[in-house]
Amino acid sequence: MRRLRTHPRLREMVRETRLSPSDFILPLFIRHGENQRLPISSMPGHSQLTVDLLAEEVKEIASLGIPAVILFGIPAEKDAVGSDACDDQGIVAEAVRAIKASGTDLLVITDVCFCELPTTATAGSSTTAMEPGCRNDATLEILATQAVTQPGRCRMVAHRE
Repeated sequence: MRRLRTHPRLREMVRETRLSPSDFILPLFIRHGENQRLPISSMPGHSQLTVDLLAEEVKEIASLGIPAVILFGIPAEKDAVGSDACDDQGIVAEAVRAIKASGTDLLVITDVCFCELPTTATAGSSTTAMEPGCRNDATLEILATQAVTQPGRCRMVAHRE
């Protein structure tokens, strides 16, 4: 291994992975309301933001050389089928429009999932909180609706379930 360190260019070629801001995607957690920035205790340095604060936030993100954001919407009202995520007037849709209006060229990624369901329902469970059993087909149908609804507002959709 010592021979690989004898010349600066050789060291550059064989060095470990090098990360820069251009290699990252920054998560943004968006909530309803106005002029709110609520710190997320489990994620120091991150906050839940309202849409009106996004323009300033994404301009700073772009100035740091970070090329993309992924949006996680926190709906005002939750239901067992994640209706807000399928709504063109939902919190994620509002956030994407605000980011596009900010004039930055950030890549906008949206999340298709059921993370913000009521605690009585989860992805892959019943489509209403009262129904027992696993309803995978219904879950897949709703995820597909989210994925089809979101591309018009963003460049990429991500699923992490």
